Amino acid sequence: MRPREFDHDDVLRIAFEQFWRKGVRGTSLSDIARDAGVQRGSLYNAFGSKEALFLAAYERYASEYLSSLQKVLGSGTLRARLTAYFDAAIKNFRSGSPPRGCPTTRGLMELGSAEGEGLDENARQAFADLVARITGLVQNALADGVKRGEFNGDPATAALHIVTVTRGLAVLERAFGDEAQLRKIAKHTVDLVLGKSR
Repeated sequence: MRPREFDHDDVLRIAFEQFWRKGVRGTSLSDIARDAGVQRGSLYNAFGSKEALFLAAYERYASEYLSSLQKVLGSGTLRARLTAYFDAAIKNFRSGSPPRGCPTTRGLMELGSAEGEGLDENARQAFADLVARITGLVQNALADGVKRGEFNGDPATAALHIVTVTRGLAVLERAFGDEAQLRKIAKHTVDLVLGKSR
């Protein structure tokens, strides 16, 4: 008897929710299979390994997250765009109950673990690619701001600064869980880059 077909997108969503909540090491294919209503062997046949399933699920997440950032960075004044960017990042870190933190930061912490556990170079490259693409979106928004006379700095350097602060916010969120503190730092960063709003 042939195993029933399953919805790849649904499995990727369910898998990513578990990876995000419990980390790669804390997530088993058996748990994912149970929650997705599929056979564990079907997941192995479709993806090959837990790490490959994680990468497929992470790519789906990255695509959706980049799409949401493109929207918030695509219109309005530069100050409004950067404020919306930080708001989207903080909402992402604080999503879930309890909040799940940043999936990229969580994944980076699982790199270089013992052989056969955690994540490898392919995962590191996927994380680096997402951070680079986010930096590019922020840089484009800053370059638009230069054209409109809203910013007179270097878009590439300022984008790196903003994304670096965002990575720091992800760590602070895990350490303290204080959303008001994260928003205060985000506003201060926008003021540092653009000057205080009048």
